[in-house]
Amino acid sequence: MSFLRPLVWAATCLAALGSFAADFAIRDGDRVVFLGDSITEQRLYTTYIEAYALTRHPEWKLTFRNVGWGGDTSWLRQRAHPDEGRLFAADGAELQAMVEKSVGTGLGRDVLPLQPTLVTVKFGMNDHSYQAFRPDIFRAYSRSQSEIAKVLQAAGARVAFLTPQPIEDRRPDPDKDPKNQSLRQFSDGLKGIAAASNSSFVDQFGPYMDLMLAERAKNPQAFIGGGDAVHPGPAGQTLMAWAVLKGLGATPVVSKATVQVASKSATTEFCKVDDVTIIDGGVAFDRLDEALPMPIDSRAEAALKVAPVLEELSQYLLQVVGLPDGTYDITIDGEAVTKAQASELAKGINLSNANGPATQQAREVLSMVFQKNNRFFERWRNVQLYSAPGWAAGPEIEARRETELKRMDAEIAADEARIEVVRKPRKHRFVVKLSVP
Repeated sequence: MSFLRPLVWAATCLAALGSFAADFAIRDGDRVVFLGDSITEQRLYTTYIEAYALTRHPEWKLTFRNVGWGGDTSWLRQRAHPDEGRLFAADGAELQAMVEKSVGTGLGRDVLPLQPTLVTVKFGMNDHSYQAFRPDIFRAYSRSQSEIAKVLQAAGARVAFLTPQPIEDRRPDPDKDPKNQSLRQFSDGLKGIAAASNSSFVDQFGPYMDLMLAERAKNPQAFIGGGDAVHPGPAGQTLMAWAVLKGLGATPVVSKATVQVASKSATTEFCKVDDVTIIDGGVAFDRLDEALPMPIDSRAEAALKVAPVLEELSQYLLQVVGLPDGTYDITIDGEAVTKAQASELAKGINLSNANGPATQQAREVLSMVFQKNNRFFERWRNVQLYSAPGWAAGPEIEARRETELKRMDAEIAADEARIEVVRKPRKHRFVVKLSVP
């Protein structure tokens, strides 16, 4: 199992510890908004990214909102409804005027009122129109993405452009699919747009395609994402979150405890260990971490077999040096977690996705974040944007809308208050004891 892989304490990994907070694109105090199409609206990769940030930095003040909209594009067609025939035919000043109107309308209603400090922008899937590359569409895409950056930055928000993931049709050569070749061109063009607008750029197309090709080489019918070819399920969106988080500067170490049995002492990174006690056939100690491991959706376990998600994003490390040879049971607060050989423990093991209180607590955070995000979606799309038929519109409807918005805002605030409590790490008693045959 992946959480039992021995770990080497690489110098590069340890050097990254001190720079983590400074390098991560999400910062203390951020109000993060996820903007995109139906893949964003699914509230999967976005929730995984949110849960990572909340559990890795439990003392930070962070707010997240998802305004993904199925069928949307960089020119925000689901929010502003421009004439796409005219848009694709236009150039120069005419194209710019159309883009400014469309993007301004969509961002002005759905994003700017949220006062974001960081916006991730993920378009391209619908933009490329599921066909071979078309320069006229790319021209509109390029101008629209540039305008999104301009408007958001003028409002004080940082921008991170995310490429789409590839389409996962069941063919042995997905990289030869004209649709994916078009998406690759859109993604490559987005890198230049990001550079020109001084925005961040994250390529998830390339890493996801590499994973697909590696699996297809073993099994031509392999399907890594779940869901459908365009909308990955939890496993695929965990892979997306893995690529995006790495692109945003996330690093792997949650915390590390190294216990020396002979001296009854410990050295630590991002945790505290005390009351080290030698017991019959092993060692026990108390551990209080500064963060929780990254929660993995129980529906997404397959992703851990495809990509080094835990190795690169969630190392909740335990190293015990000086144990006699043998197999050891590891329990936390009396709960069985896993077994490991003394040689494995001497090198170090990753408990990030093992059973145990810390993992369960992180998954509770994930569940609560899903609940909060679903509630916000209901508030935004079905209450705030609800359009009553003409015969029913009027002051009474608007008064009821305002009452409902206030009620749902209070519920969302209560959700976030509960998340604040649950994401704080707790002290646990670890026992590493020789297994009884």
